[in-house]
Amino acid sequence: MQHVPVLLREVVQILQPRDNAIYFDGTFGGGGYSKAFLDKATCKVIATDRDDHIIPIANTYKQEYGERFSFSHAKFSDIAQVLAHHEISKIDGIVLDLGISNFQITSAERGFSFQKTGPLSMQMGLCEESALDVIRNYKEKDLADIIYQYGEEHYSRRIAKNIKKHIDSICTTTDLANVIHDCMPCRNNRIDSATKTFQALRIFVNGELSELETLLEASISVLNRAGKIIIVSFHSLEDRIVKVFFRNLARSGKAELITKKPITPSEDEIKYNPKSRSAKLRAISML
Repeated sequence: MQHVPVLLREVVQILQPRDNAIYFDGTFGGGGYSKAFLDKATCKVIATDRDDHIIPIANTYKQEYGERFSFSHAKFSDIAQVLAHHEISKIDGIVLDLGISNFQITSAERGFSFQKTGPLSMQMGLCEESALDVIRNYKEKDLADIIYQYGEEHYSRRIAKNIKKHIDSICTTTDLANVIHDCMPCRNNRIDSATKTFQALRIFVNGELSELETLLEASISVLNRAGKIIIVSFHSLEDRIVKVFFRNLARSGKAELITKKPITPSEDEIKYNPKSRSAKLRAISML
């Protein structure tokens, strides 16, 4: 399934790609943002992605755009090392789309979704442990804390207890979802009762929040004056980190908020790409 870049028009409008500028696309994915920047101006894009399944797509970009495009199989938190490798000290913009790509969520073997049966992995790439490792190796209390902290799941202790009770029978995404369903009260809403636990395990396995925090701290020293940071997040934990960091940076006089309130997708975009529904875009410009 093709990955559809979220809020692409808004990202391009805010970034305003210009000739001879250098931009960092930290979540290359299907390449939607990078292509838009490279087609808009004679600029250069340094891209990263932790998912090695993306490398063939990046290789086609190298063939098409030549020296204007560079790719590193790396986490975006390694921005300083990646730029140093390319002998670049300063850049003009950083763009992140923090959502799971369609490539990941639609591949049963990646284990991100309980809509399809697959191994309980949830690894985006360059990870030390899988979701199965976590539920097997962590104590019940620690597992409950993970589910509560990263999934904001109020039934975390009940879920952790049931997971540990049936741990020998859990091998796949479906197994885990069923164990969660079995211990949860019936709720008349559209959100599956396993959703928050799956989110929590994914965030923990991939260190998503610490990755984001590291990138934000590193961004201060690598951006030129008027350099922009544009981040599209998809859940409250990420958005809160970005909001607080941007607000504090603006209050310190080091940057100016571009978005005082987050930009969200239009009804037309949500209709075309339902996965964009929860997206929030925040942006800031360095002074």
